Amino acid sequence: MSCNYADGLSPYENKGVLGLDEKYDTTENLQLKCGILTEWINTSRHVVIHTGAGISTSAGIPDFRGPSGVWTLEKKGLKPKSNISFDEAVPTKTHMALKKLTEIGKVKFIISQNIDGLHLRSGISRLNIAELHGNIFIEQCSKCNKQFIRNAPTPTVGKKSLGTLCAPERYGRRPCRGQMHDTILDWEHHLPDEDLTLSDFHSSVADLSICLGTSLQIIPSANLPLFTKKYGGRLVICNLQPTKLDKQADLVINGNVDNIMTIVMKNLQIQIPDYDSAFDPTKKLNPLPIEMEWSIASRQIKDLKELYNIICSPGNRKNKSKSRREK
Repeated sequence: MSCNYADGLSPYENKGVLGLDEKYDTTENLQLKCGILTEWINTSRHVVIHTGAGISTSAGIPDFRGPSGVWTLEKKGLKPKSNISFDEAVPTKTHMALKKLTEIGKVKFIISQNIDGLHLRSGISRLNIAELHGNIFIEQCSKCNKQFIRNAPTPTVGKKSLGTLCAPERYGRRPCRGQMHDTILDWEHHLPDEDLTLSDFHSSVADLSICLGTSLQIIPSANLPLFTKKYGGRLVICNLQPTKLDKQADLVINGNVDNIMTIVMKNLQIQIPDYDSAFDPTKKLNPLPIEMEWSIASRQIKDLKELYNIICSPGNRKNKSKSRREK
C-alpha cells in the first residue's frame, strides 16, 4: 500500500507544499480547454506526458500532497481512509488511454514519477516510458543493472537487497553473481541515469508536454517540462491544485484527469481500452520467463541523442519557436 511505501522511506521534513485547495473548471470551460488540447495533440509531432500520483487516485491509491494526501494527513497525525494494496489496484482510464495513445504513436513518451506500477500493468512498452522514482513491481541486479518484472510488489523500498540472485542465474543462464534489489528511490538517492537521460532528451525534442496529476514539486522531475518550453514547444498542465509552472504553461486545465482524458479521447475518436489482465505482465504465471526483462535498451538513448542534436541545434531551435508562434 502507498502508506506502507511512504512509511518505508527515510525521515524527511521538507516534503513540499501540502493540502492546497483544489480548483475545478466549469463544465463549459473544461470542454473548451479539452478541445484546445485535442487540437494540439493532433497537430504535434512529438507529445510527451509527465504523470504524477493524481492519475492513480481513482484506482484507490492516495496521492501525497492533495487535501487527503498521505503526507498532508501525516502532518495531522492521520492516515488516508482509502489505501488499496498495489497488487489489487488496476490501471485507471488515464493509464489505459495513455497506453493506447503510445501504441498508435500519438504520444511518443511518458515520464512517470509514480512507483505504483500501473503504467507497466496497463501493458505499455518499456520503449515508451521512463520511471524516475522506481517501480514496486520491478527488481534490479546490483551488478549487471538489468531490471526484471515481478508478479508481486517488492517487500522493500529504498533500493534494499531482496536476498535473491540475478534473474539469468535463476533460469540457468550465464551467472553474473549479482544480488537483486528493489528500484524504489529514497530521499537521498539520485534518479536512475538512463531513465533521466531519456526524459531529458524527450522533454527537449517535444513540441507538446502534458503534465497529468502532478504537483511539480519534486526536483529534477518538475523541471523537465520546462525543457519543452526552452526549445519552443507548448506546455499543458492538468491538475486540481496550482503548480509552480502554471504561469509558464500555455494551457492549464483544472479537473479530474480521468474526466480530461475521457473528453480528449472522445474528441480524438479513439476508444479507451479496458484493463485486461491478459496483457498485464505482472499477472503471468510463476516462474516468470527470462523475456520479462524491463531494462532500457542502449539504442534508445543513442537514437534520442541523435534526434536531440537535430531538433535542438541553435538553427532548428529558432525555427521551431517561430513555427509555434505562428500557429
